[in-house]
Amino acid sequence: MRRSQEPGLWALFSAGGMLAALVLPVLVAVLWIAAPLGWVELPTHANLRALIGHPLTRLVLFAVVSLALFHWAHRFRYTLYDGLQLYHLNQLIAIITYGTATVGTMVTGYALVVFP
Repeated sequence: MRRSQEPGLWALFSAGGMLAALVLPVLVAVLWIAAPLGWVELPTHANLRALIGHPLTRLVLFAVVSLALFHWAHRFRYTLYDGLQLYHLNQLIAIITYGTATVGTMVTGYALVVFP
């Protein structure tokens, strides 16, 4: 009997949702609310390059982007499957959504490795 990949996909979905729920509100608050109101000073280009140049920062960025993509893929797949009732396209939808998340993860990894 073939093992299901469903538990792994649900784990990626929940990890991506949790990470997005923790990281994205802070980014919105700092970049779109506090900075325009003058509460915080935005970092300079040199400071951001130094921050992103650190390997741990790159690893965290990779995890955040990758898990957010898989969270999107799983949510969008089940929105199409259950919400629009496209039961007959389940395999195609899974391939497209998870394939897009996988390609996005590979592009993110490539960009974080190649561009210092």
